[in-house]
Amino acid sequence: MLDDGLSAAEADRGAGFALGHRGNPEARMPLMEHIRELRNRIIKVAVALLIGSIIGWFIYPHVWDFLQQPFCKLPASTRSIPGAKPGGNCGRELYVTGIFDALFLRLQVAIATGVIITLPIWLYQLWAFIAPGLYRRERRWAYYFVGSAVPLFLLGATLAYFAMTRGLHFLLDMVPANVTPLITINTYLGYAEAMLLIFGVAFEMPLVFVLLNLAGVLTHERFKKWRRGIIFCVFAFAAVFTPSPDPISMLLLAVPCVVLVEGSEVFAWIHDRRKEARLGSLAYPGLSQEEVAQYGLDRPLEGESAGRSTGPGS
Repeated sequence: MLDDGLSAAEADRGAGFALGHRGNPEARMPLMEHIRELRNRIIKVAVALLIGSIIGWFIYPHVWDFLQQPFCKLPASTRSIPGAKPGGNCGRELYVTGIFDALFLRLQVAIATGVIITLPIWLYQLWAFIAPGLYRRERRWAYYFVGSAVPLFLLGATLAYFAMTRGLHFLLDMVPANVTPLITINTYLGYAEAMLLIFGVAFEMPLVFVLLNLAGVLTHERFKKWRRGIIFCVFAFAAVFTPSPDPISMLLLAVPCVVLVEGSEVFAWIHDRRKEARLGSLAYPGLSQEEVAQYGLDRPLEGESAGRSTGPGS
């Protein structure tokens, strides 16, 4: 009888699960369940950031030595410090203006280090919260997006680190004669963060073009028409946001971005060809490329061709 009772209970639970699955095939959760899950994810991220920040607190001397190397590589005449040697120990050449500035600096660097160390953890928690609401195709593109965005940003930040010294050299050379620059640590960190952010975001631009192409907003035909303008904007962006006027710093930002833009154009060309083969012409939905050519829709109108041949100078 006991075995029969257990079998009946298990059968009831199995039937209830099957009925619940049929009644909720998309596995939707009530609002409170979403809030509880979000709370749990936030707690896990907070704990991971706390542990990472503690680690960053203890390795702060090494992180700070790494951060100040672009400044230490400046010539002694540029830093305006007697006896300073380029590439050597900077000593006390960056200043603090308050009693608590050193403490806040260590906290700021420790938290930033913790965010970088725990990057895989909080990215996974974010993904684990969002992924159940995505379709399989959306999840696949999200994998591609994150897998491309993070390396591109790190590549841009790495180039920014090597370009920081040239920018500092140019900015400090603008100091008038008989004036000694007293650079605070907060000012230097603000400059470093701005450079890393500008280069990192600039390397994300090709990814934006790819997303616009996948969304059907930016086709390859439009991309081909706008190519020169896009490349000009890339060089203009690099010229404006790199503080050093020498061409090397500008090219460090512009050339990789142009290469990535061209790569995004190749992706748009391949994607549009596959889309046309599957759905037909993008300009004339419902018609294949052969039908567009058969009806002469790919040729300009007679009035337009006559206007082009006569032209204003004829």
